[in-house]
Amino acid sequence: MLEDATFWTLIGLILFLALLVYMKVPGAITGALDKRAASISDELDQARKLREEAQSLLAEYQRKAREAESEAEEIIDQAKREAEAIGVEARQRMEEYVSSRTRMAEEKIAQAEIQALQEVKALSADVAIAAAERLLAAKAKGEKADALVASAIEDVKNKLH
Repeated sequence: MLEDATFWTLIGLILFLALLVYMKVPGAITGALDKRAASISDELDQARKLREEAQSLLAEYQRKAREAESEAEEIIDQAKREAEAIGVEARQRMEEYVSSRTRMAEEKIAQAEIQALQEVKALSADVAIAAAERLLAAKAKGEKADALVASAIEDVKNKLH
């Protein structure tokens, strides 16, 4: 047996395992594995926390995006209302301007009619005076006739003007 290689291999293995136990290698390996397991557990916890934070941030950003979209819609609606109000006001101003210009034109036309009537009256008075002057001059002779013609012309002028 002392010459058997298998026996010596067994002895070497037992001594090696004893040396490992004496050097506390299994405890060190277990400790290293425990540290590694704790490290992995911590990393998983951190990853879980980061995922939760990311989800909460995502939810917050989605909420803010909805709020911004809602605010943008409100701004657009308000702008539409203001544009409609400005359009209504512009139409009212245009109508007022047109009615004012129409009224001014009607007043000018009325003034022109009045002026034309006055001119026609004046012209007809001048024609009537001239006709009366000719008639009286043809029928009446002398100083008395001249005085009578002048008096009649003055009366006609006063009555027609």
